[in-house]
This record gives sequence, structure tokens and C-alpha cells, in this order.
Amino acid sequence: MLRFIAGLILCAFLVAPAFAQPLTAERQVQATLHSARAAVAPGERFTIVLRQSIREHWHTYWINPGDSGEPTELTWRAPAGWSVGPIQWPTPEAIPFAMLVNYGYSNEVLFPIEVTAPANARVGETVTLTADAYWLVCSDICIPEEAVVTLDVPVAAQGRDDPQWAPRITDAVAALPGNAQTVDARISAGDPARLSVALADAGAIRNARFFPFNRDAMRNAEPQAPRFGAGGASFSLLPGVANNLGQAPLAGVVAYEAQEGGAWARRGVEIEAQPGEPIAESDGAAIALSSDYALAELEGAATSAPVVEPLSPVALIAALGLAFLGGLILNIMPCVLPVLSVKALSFAGGAHNGAARKHGLLYFAGVMATFMALAGLLIVLRGAGEAVGWGFQLQAPWVTSALALLFFVIGLNLLGVFELGGALQNAGSGLTARGGDAGAFFTGALAVIAATPCTAPFMAGAIGAALTQSAGVMLLIFAALGLGFALPLTLLHFLPGLQRLIPKPGAWMKRAKNVLAFPMFAAGIWLAWVLAEQAGSAGVMALLSVAAALAFALFVARWGRVWLAVGVVVLAITGGLMWRPLVGIETQAVLVSEPWSPARVEELRAEGRGVFVNFTAAWCVTCKVNEAAALARPRVAQALAEANVAYLVGDWTNRDETIASALAEYGRAGVPLYLYYPADGGAARVLPQILSEELVLDTIAGDAP
Repeated sequence: MLRFIAGLILCAFLVAPAFAQPLTAERQVQATLHSARAAVAPGERFTIVLRQSIREHWHTYWINPGDSGEPTELTWRAPAGWSVGPIQWPTPEAIPFAMLVNYGYSNEVLFPIEVTAPANARVGETVTLTADAYWLVCSDICIPEEAVVTLDVPVAAQGRDDPQWAPRITDAVAALPGNAQTVDARISAGDPARLSVALADAGAIRNARFFPFNRDAMRNAEPQAPRFGAGGASFSLLPGVANNLGQAPLAGVVAYEAQEGGAWARRGVEIEAQPGEPIAESDGAAIALSSDYALAELEGAATSAPVVEPLSPVALIAALGLAFLGGLILNIMPCVLPVLSVKALSFAGGAHNGAARKHGLLYFAGVMATFMALAGLLIVLRGAGEAVGWGFQLQAPWVTSALALLFFVIGLNLLGVFELGGALQNAGSGLTARGGDAGAFFTGALAVIAATPCTAPFMAGAIGAALTQSAGVMLLIFAALGLGFALPLTLLHFLPGLQRLIPKPGAWMKRAKNVLAFPMFAAGIWLAWVLAEQAGSAGVMALLSVAAALAFALFVARWGRVWLAVGVVVLAITGGLMWRPLVGIETQAVLVSEPWSPARVEELRAEGRGVFVNFTAAWCVTCKVNEAAALARPRVAQALAEANVAYLVGDWTNRDETIASALAEYGRAGVPLYLYYPADGGAARVLPQILSEELVLDTIAGDAP
């Protein structure tokens, strides 16, 4: 039942029309299990399928459902000794709705599943395989459905095919996306990033699109402008939350239609694209689109915003109700609790001094003002053509970094590492960690900001509806959401009966204050993980470096003005070296590299090109400082490009005997080691272990001593 309710909540993502139509008791999907074998022998491995017969105009979802939705799940109850594998996912299709693009299936879909009978299965018995099936099925509304599916499997001395289902299951398995190891694919950084795939006969396909396995890898509702050439096909991709397209492998399925027997058949190939230069001759003419292709308008040169009918009065009331309930539940979501726990502590200190009601109103004002500000920003961005939604600001690495540092500083304050006094006591984290009027208001504001990564039950549909409606309706729905969020803690300030349950201030508050620092640190750790998805390991290293410098500055500031100045200098230097990953600017976006190998060096030198080699490692602090201060600079990248110098990186993060031998050749037992091979030949020039930007530029220009 809980799964059913969760699915009902999630389905509201498909926005406005969902509130205007009643749910129906009629099933939209009929699910059954079928086997390729009418009987199986002991120890035999065979294939079954979950068949979904989907009502017209409805769809279920792929393993990555896209902008909204939920994939089909099976929970097996197999007899002892019987092994049931995972669902194998057929090639999906794109399903646009309003400003969203989802991934899934319509009409009929067969999900192959591998089953192995035990070697000791008794001949003559019939075994029943049972699974609890759950799926979300959507049209202009969504309905979560559940079923118990069963399959009787006879065991015989000699297995035999099922005459009806064996051919169909064979075809279903054959149509699964191909193995990733058989197809060369590259993902190249850029704006947009470029995915190139070595598809044979790419010019003989149509309606091509890339579907990522990772839900956060890219923006699903953007055109991909598929093109083809003699070397294969290419797609233009814009990054999603992960924000690392071109810097990490990208796995998924390239789907397309191909001519088979005089008809177009849906096909797909599974790929794992590696970062690198695009495949040659993969970016020629545009791949054809059929007139009935679901994304034909999206991929066309001229696109228009989808028309969504205004909410009816009943639907608007439903949306406001869902928003209010979602706001209430948001108070107990993990991303909000750390902030509210601090507020509860400060409230405990003020509940008995007569200021509670005023502080409750200020907290309420902080919540409502921030919700309205977020709604206003969403309206502005939507008007500018951006596809935005709840939590959109966390797609910017600098916001994620700032929030992580803010939670870290609040935690230090709660531990007593520093106390803000004088004019600073109402600034920064002190606004939330202290009591007082400003503390009450800004705790409400920070609670809303902290809440944006979470989507509470009942929120999704309300926000989805808001994003498709007029500015007035959006503001109204966000106001209902803010009201639900602010109401519980605000009411606590006005109920003397509940206030009497709060212990009076005392020594317990200091201990509680110290303990509450650790939920703040936990929130900071979670945000660091989000930053890792956006800016990679370089972003996390930069964040931790700035956090350490910030903690140092706050700690030594207690010793006087001189130490305060020292702390500020340390923080400024650290920030100057580390700011680029924190705002989402990656080293690779400035300086394009390729892996080092002796063969590649010789090949480049034979072409008459200069070569700059950087032997480095992720654990080498000196290496990272040099890369930030000297190598990852626009002027260096420009100088390398103008001189046609190749930049090779020998990564010694993990032990590599070839790199170890190269280091030993130059009398080094570790990294960093920087070599420059001039274009006119000659021995490699060994650069100092501490680099500067000017030294690197002089080396490339041939002016270095």
C-alpha cells in the first residue's frame, strides 16, 4: 500500500491536466509472464518475459524514466534453488508532454528475464514463479498499478520450446540494445557536448536519439540535432545536474529506426562513450525525421511552446491542496531537519521570555518571502525560455558550494569554534544560529533554501501544475506551499500549552547545540556529494580546501586583529587558487588533454609538433597547485593552441609501470614531472617542480632559460 501511495504522489509530475480528471478503477496495463520453454530440464537456463499490454494513449517507463515517472519493478518469490535475473530493458521511445520529455513504452512491451532452474529440480514437478509487479502508467494523468504475476514451469527430462512464445521471445531478445563493447563511442566536452557513435550505415536510419542511463546526465527536453557522416552519427547534448559531460564516461542507448523488410523497425544499441575527440566524419548531414516522430517539432528549426489549458477551479483547488500538504510534509524531510532543529533550539531559549509570537511571525515572513522570491525567479527564467523546476538553483555548482560552506560554518558556530559579535552578529550563519528578530526571519529563509533539494509527497504535482500556468497561478501555488511549510513551527509560537512542554533554558541547551552541529555537517557532506556530481573530484578538493581555510580564519580570529588578517590572507589565497571548480569551470574546459604514452609522444614528434607532458596524480598536492596556478589558464591554453603543441597527461594516481619507468629515466621517484619536447626536435626539457604561468608561456615560446 505504501508503494501504491508513493506512486500516486509521484505521478503528479505530469502536471496540470492530472487534477482535472478523475482516476478510474479500470486497469490501463495488463501484465502477464510467459516462457520461451514449454518445459525445462534440470539446470537449464531459459528466458521468460514480463508482457505489458498497455492501453492506447498510455505508457509505462524505461529504467531511466526521463523528466518524470518511475520504472517497472518486480519483486520475485522464487522457489529455493531457482535463480531469476533482472529485467532486461528494450529500446525506449521518447514521450513528450508539455515542457517535459519522458522515456518509456506504449502499446505492448516484452521485458526479457533470464531464469536458471536448479540442477536438482525434480522431473515431473511443476514450479510456480511468482513476482509482485509495480509500474506507473501515464497519459494526461498517472496511475500506479500493482499486480501479482505468476508463471507455471513444468520440469522435464528434456526441455522443449513453447510454440507460441519461443519465437516472440527470441525476437524480443534479439531486439535488445547491443553490447556496449562492440561500438566505439566518444563524448566530447563543449557547449553543447558532442556524442559521436560509430554506427554503420548511419545515413540509412531516421528518428535517432540518445537515452542516458543516468537520470541526471543531461537535459532530456532539449533537441539533440542528430547528424551523420561516413564515420557514424553524432548528437548535441546539454548537461543536466551532473554537469560533467565530456569529462566522464557516458552510458546509455542510441535508439533509431532502420529499414527492415521494406518497413521501419525500432532498434537500439547500448554504448559507453569515453571522453575524447569526436569520431571523424560523424557530423555531416542531419538525420531524417519522420512526420509522425514524437520529437519532430522539438528537433525542428522552429519550435513553439506547448499550449496547456488553464486549470479549472476544481483542479486549482486540488493543486493548492496538494501544495499545502506538500509544504507540511516538507518539514520532516531530511534536507530541512538540520535547519529546523537549530530553530527549535533557539525557540527553546526564547519560548519563556515573551518574544515567541514575534519570532513566529518573523519566521513565517522569512519562509513566505523566500518562496515568493523563488517563484518570481522561476517566472523570469521561464519567460526567458529556460526549462526550470523545483531546486533549479542547485544545478549551479557555485550555489551548491556556497550552501555547503554555509552549513559547515553554522556547524562550527554550534560547536563554539567561533562566536560572532558586534556588527557581525546578525550576518551570515549567525542569522540562523542565533536567536533574535533577524535570526527568526533568516532561519525561515534558509529553511526554504535547504528544502529545495527535497520533493515532499504531494509537492510534485502542485509544482508541475504551477510551471505550466500563468504567473498569478504560479505565485498562488507557491504561496500555498509556503503556508504549509511555515505553519507548524509558526503555530508553536502561538500555543502556550505546547510551549509549556519545552524545557526551560539551562545547561542542556549547550549540549544540544553541540550535537546539532553534526546534522549541519551531514548536510554539508551531502552537498559536497552533489558538487562531486557537478564538478568532479576537482570541485570536492576545492570545496574542502576552502572549508579548511575558512575554519582556520574563523578559529584564529579569536586571537586578535593580526591573526584575523592572517586568516583572511590564507582564505583569499586558497579561494584564488580554488575558485574555478566551485563555480563549475573545469580544467578540461580550458586545457584539452590526451593520455600520455611513449608511442603517442613519438607519433606527435614525427609530425613535427611540440609536446608538453604533465606527469601527475590525484593525491599529489603540488601537482594540483601547479595545475590550478599555472596550467589551467586561458593564456596557456591559447599559447599551446597557437604553437600547435600537444598536451599529454600521465596519470599516476594508480600505479603504472610505464609511467614509473619514464620517471626513473629522468631521475625521479615520484610526481610531478613536467617535460617539454620542442617542435624542432632534440631532447626533452625538464621543467621545475614548482611552475608559474609565465614560466610555462616562456617554455612554449622557446624563451625559457
